[in-house]
Amino acid sequence: MDNVEVIVSKEIKIPDIGTANKVDVIAVLIKVGDTIAVDTPLATLEGDKASMDIPSTEVGVVESVAIKVGDKVGEGAVICTLKQSSADAKTENKESTSATAPTSEKKSEKEVVVSPSKETPRALADDDNVSLVHASPAVRRLAHELDVNLSQVKGTGEKNRITKDDIKNYLSRGSAGHSGFSVLPQPIVDFAKFGAIETQALSKIKKISGANLHRNWVSIPHVTQFIEADTTELEKFRQANKEMAIKKGFKLTPLVFIMKAVVSALRKFPQFNASLDASGEQLILKKYFHIGVAVDTPNGLVVPVIRDVDKKGLFDLAKELETVSAKARDGKLTMPDMQGGCFSISSLGGIGGTAFTPIINAPEVAILGVSQSTQKPVYIKEHFVPRLMLPLSLSYDHRVIDGADGARFAVYLSQCLSDIRTLLL
Repeated sequence: MDNVEVIVSKEIKIPDIGTANKVDVIAVLIKVGDTIAVDTPLATLEGDKASMDIPSTEVGVVESVAIKVGDKVGEGAVICTLKQSSADAKTENKESTSATAPTSEKKSEKEVVVSPSKETPRALADDDNVSLVHASPAVRRLAHELDVNLSQVKGTGEKNRITKDDIKNYLSRGSAGHSGFSVLPQPIVDFAKFGAIETQALSKIKKISGANLHRNWVSIPHVTQFIEADTTELEKFRQANKEMAIKKGFKLTPLVFIMKAVVSALRKFPQFNASLDASGEQLILKKYFHIGVAVDTPNGLVVPVIRDVDKKGLFDLAKELETVSAKARDGKLTMPDMQGGCFSISSLGGIGGTAFTPIINAPEVAILGVSQSTQKPVYIKEHFVPRLMLPLSLSYDHRVIDGADGARFAVYLSQCLSDIRTLLL
């Protein structure tokens, strides 16, 4: 039977998982048509104390999937059926010296004889590159969730191994290789046919920041917590000292108080003063407090970093903030001026608005948005009294920070701004 390819259907079953009890299927990592290599994770199971990925022991193309999320399964349950060419089967089992007859094969295997001109063997050949990809099970799972074809991702790890950052960078470039997660390309529209137009080139800053914002929005699961802070007493203190600051040559703005309050909150909640490492498996906790401050310039948004905010007084911070903001507007910031931030603040209080969702400035894990303060009636001791309320919007990376901690951080920050004496503790 020269020039004839044999295609075998082979069931992949759940191996011994160390318990006699059935466990939950919490993720199915494959779909019909996927090309599977040895050790490719097929599903994630969760028991009482741990979860585990079940890897494939065979190569082939997924013909059918027998489990779904929510199923309870145990040892021996069928996960999927793979369609495997005879060439692949020989390669996979080359260490076996037995040449059994068809009648001795497992009952789960069905032989189908097909011509080489058929599409099935060609489909296997087209996807061979997926089997050659070097990536960990966790990276393969992320690629599956985002519907990314790993054979189209360039690995930057050791020996060209693909990392999670490689997948994120691939997505941020808007590559067409992935389907389910990709954004549809913008349609080409001739706007001139509707009326007069003008074409304006984006500034270099907007091009760079736009790509970074897109990457961060796509790759980080954002959650935004909204809260208000009663800054009535803070504003009285600021007004009482602003003339002294003016005499020294700078303005005492509310932002410096917010920076000091943020540092106090970062001390209390150190997971906010952190970054995920490149593998996404470890959290790097920082022992310094460098705060980035978003500055609106004619060419676009930049985020210079004020270093060691914890070691500086209000007047020192006010003077430095004014200096660095002027450098930003004049286009004189250097790269070191914008590196090393732990946490960023974006203040739109001078413009207006009540709330917004600031985008996290990776590799940071949180950012604070500040809107315009307004006088509001607040019920205190059986009376409504006017209070100056400052709206705050805290965006955080949900991979690192749980919702409860996000709320606690926001509440604590609000308390610090409501009673600035707490900043002295």
